[in-house]
Amino acid sequence: MGDPGRGDGPGNTYSLRASARHRFKSSTVKECIRAILKEKLADVQYIPNDMPQLTMSLSEAIKDRLKEVGFDRYKMVVQVVIGEQRGEGVNMAARCFWDADNDSCAHDVFMNDSLFCIVAAFGCFYY
Repeated sequence: MGDPGRGDGPGNTYSLRASARHRFKSSTVKECIRAILKEKLADVQYIPNDMPQLTMSLSEAIKDRLKEVGFDRYKMVVQVVIGEQRGEGVNMAARCFWDADNDSCAHDVFMNDSLFCIVAAFGCFYY
């Protein structure tokens, strides 16, 4: 029988820590984000009226890919920002109150001649 409180015994469905195999790995998440952005945005032109739908579809595609990777017991939050490429700088920041041992995030930036896209993905362990 498993140790009560560790979630490894029969009948236990809770865990206070992510297992090493299923831990949110920022490098893996960044690779997923980068692959989707390259695939979906390579030849896209910035058309203001098309951007709301594009941001939604990108966030869903990234979230779905991260679910496939197998980060069990993580809630995923994906934020996508798309803007017109004008050579101007953009800063983006986020603050989170979370468990630094289990929760994490990853981000990536994509740019072409017409647009820029910033994606942040947050993985929060669900106790």
